[in-house]
Amino acid sequence: MAETRGGCGPSMDLFRSEAMQLVQIIIPIESAHLTVSYLGELGLLQFKDLNSEKSPFQRTYATQIKKCGEMARKLRFFKEQMLKAGLTPSIKSTRADNDIDNLEVKLGELEAELVEMNANGEKLQRNYSELVEYKLVLQKAGEFFSSVLNSATAQQREMESQQTGEESIETPLLEQEKFTDQSKQIKLGFIAGLVAREKSMAFERILFRATRGNVFLKQAEVEEPVIDPVSGVKIEKNVFVIFYSGERAKNKILKICEVFGANRYPFTEDLGKQAQSITEVSGKISELKTTLDAGMIHRDNLLQNIGDQFEQWNLLVKKEKSIYHTLNMLSLDVTKKCLVGEGWSPVFATKQIQDALQRAAVDSNSQVGAILQVLHTKESPPTYFRTNKFTTAFQEIVDAYGVAKYQEANPGVFTVVTFPFLFAVMFGDWGHGICLLLATLYYIIREKKLSGQKLGDIMEMTFGGRYVIMMMSLFSIYTGLIYNEFFSVPFELFGRSAYACRDLSCRDSTTMGLIKVRDTYPFGVDPVWHGTRSELPFLNSLKMKMSILIGVSQMNLGILLSYFNASFFRNNVNIWFQFVPQLIFLNSLFGYLSLLIIMKWCTGSEADLYHVMIYMFLSPTDELGENQLFPGQKTAQLVLLLLALVSVPWMLFPKPFLLKKQHENRHQGESYALIQSTDDSLQSETNHNSHGHGHEEFEFSEVFVHQLIHTIEFVLGAVSNTASYLRLWALSLAHSELSSVFYEKVLMLAYGYNNIMILIVGIIVFVLATIGVLLVMETLSAFLHALRLHWVEFQNKFYEGDGYKFLPFAFALLQDEEE
Repeated sequence: MAETRGGCGPSMDLFRSEAMQLVQIIIPIESAHLTVSYLGELGLLQFKDLNSEKSPFQRTYATQIKKCGEMARKLRFFKEQMLKAGLTPSIKSTRADNDIDNLEVKLGELEAELVEMNANGEKLQRNYSELVEYKLVLQKAGEFFSSVLNSATAQQREMESQQTGEESIETPLLEQEKFTDQSKQIKLGFIAGLVAREKSMAFERILFRATRGNVFLKQAEVEEPVIDPVSGVKIEKNVFVIFYSGERAKNKILKICEVFGANRYPFTEDLGKQAQSITEVSGKISELKTTLDAGMIHRDNLLQNIGDQFEQWNLLVKKEKSIYHTLNMLSLDVTKKCLVGEGWSPVFATKQIQDALQRAAVDSNSQVGAILQVLHTKESPPTYFRTNKFTTAFQEIVDAYGVAKYQEANPGVFTVVTFPFLFAVMFGDWGHGICLLLATLYYIIREKKLSGQKLGDIMEMTFGGRYVIMMMSLFSIYTGLIYNEFFSVPFELFGRSAYACRDLSCRDSTTMGLIKVRDTYPFGVDPVWHGTRSELPFLNSLKMKMSILIGVSQMNLGILLSYFNASFFRNNVNIWFQFVPQLIFLNSLFGYLSLLIIMKWCTGSEADLYHVMIYMFLSPTDELGENQLFPGQKTAQLVLLLLALVSVPWMLFPKPFLLKKQHENRHQGESYALIQSTDDSLQSETNHNSHGHGHEEFEFSEVFVHQLIHTIEFVLGAVSNTASYLRLWALSLAHSELSSVFYEKVLMLAYGYNNIMILIVGIIVFVLATIGVLLVMETLSAFLHALRLHWVEFQNKFYEGDGYKFLPFAFALLQDEEE
């Protein structure tokens, strides 16, 4: 293990992960719960599961976990009820009892009370809904019977008025016929109720078919939707009255009503009894309404009281459950009087952990305190970087590729600067940068309020990366000032242009007629280049060469970091047979190209660098002629080419043979090593072997093939990675051209019509296009390309990323967990 820093709280260091140690804690049974609770509050110890061979039901504290799970279920039930009632749990909870046993009893009582209230409320609501429907049936069917009775009475009076007192030859026969008809009258039965309006047509059709048309159905629409007693949902319904003849027809009708969910209610023909029934039902409805309202008020008060303490109860149950989960990871001593646990902790946290153990022993009145001891192990420790709200997002970018191996150089330190800078090279426009900055400042200013709210997925991601976006926007403003672009418009911010037209004919046509009349423009691109014919060739040349310089610099940084890794882990083989040849190979070719670019800029030479680099390989002995930039260039190129060729076998061959020799020296005479071992040391050696750090066989062929692949990958990657950095030039050009198109072909075109309406439409289209395409899509595109350059071109030079995160047992993490 590497040498570690002492002290209780060292300054935050992102370059190397914190020094870790494997500790063993022996805790007396009586203070185990409180000890684990205090360690959870501290949050600096990652426990190892010493009972991995046991199922969850075989562990010591399975009963307590089951109890906590039952309490969590009750709390979920309360939350569902609160959401249904339109209440939200109070964030600032009142002081609640921290005794878990009292809480268990209280939750059980509250659940029983709430379940009973719900059952009573549902029963009362069903009765209320039935009475409301019954009242509707009485009213609508009563109206139907009353109208029919009035019609019949009027018809009878009309018939009586038509009859005269005069007798005719037909009179006795008519009277006899009337009496005969009365004796043969059939008594009709009827059924009244309500059916859903959407089912009424099908209901009528089925009735007609089932009874072969021997029914009479009368329906009346109910104006307002009514609550169905069975489902409890508001439904539009129709009141129906069905007249039938015979018991058989009645049975069919009843079955059809049951299938269609039609609710039937008793009904009488007597108008007096109908009025009396309506009065009675109205009274019952009024009483039930009062009872229901009182029950709802009581239920809401109960839920409000639960909501005031819900968050604290929920956190307490989560803490209790996590404590017992952790206790289940500890092994029970043979005496069954103490628990033994192992875990990883940062070295700087040793004093804090000891204080927590001592405090737990005192508070639990334990006669024996917990014992903490450091274990020596060959197992690779977890990786722990202490980050703040600014560096967390940058570290997450690195961790998404792979978590750093224990104490290897962390790219996150450099990513804080290089990631937003590479983004800005592709997004260089200080107008767009200001827009991004203003949007980010909104998140930063309101971060305390927003951090406590639940945001959507995209908003949550944007809020989490607010400081990354802020850095991206600041660097975009910087590169935008260098490119001299404000929504593609140049400004003379740092002085007047160094060039002027020789005559009027050269204006807006070409830069060939420009002459230098002042000192060079002090910062960035001279505004005179924008809008001329030479703008694209000039900026293409500038940005392409700048991309190569940036790429070679960052790749050299990656190779340099591989030296720091090898030096830190005392791996001289990697220094001499990986770092040195890689540095020579890259700089013999592309480092030399970067030097030529700088020399050409400084001297103003017109040498063709394409020609120089191509013929450096094809004809290294030919004279350079007009492409020569410095004396002795041909000799220098031959030396560099020879160094590049030598560095390839230098990378490939020595390392596998040296590793084989090291392995043989390390394990020479190993067969005699275990004779002096006691049982304990044998057990210790077995444990080491079980972690995969035993004396495995050295496979030379496997190591050689791996080194061959690594060498080929680096040699080919040196070319492809350098070419990959040209995306900086391509995306920068695309962003500039898109911005220019939106400005000239939308905004300026609309301005040229001298029409206020066209201008307003043009401004709206320009704003929407700028936001949608340049500030959203282009930002995402440049972000992804910068991500690729870091993950592939930069990190593969030194970063292994095969570690695992330090995940301590911490109560602070419980609040972020989803149910």
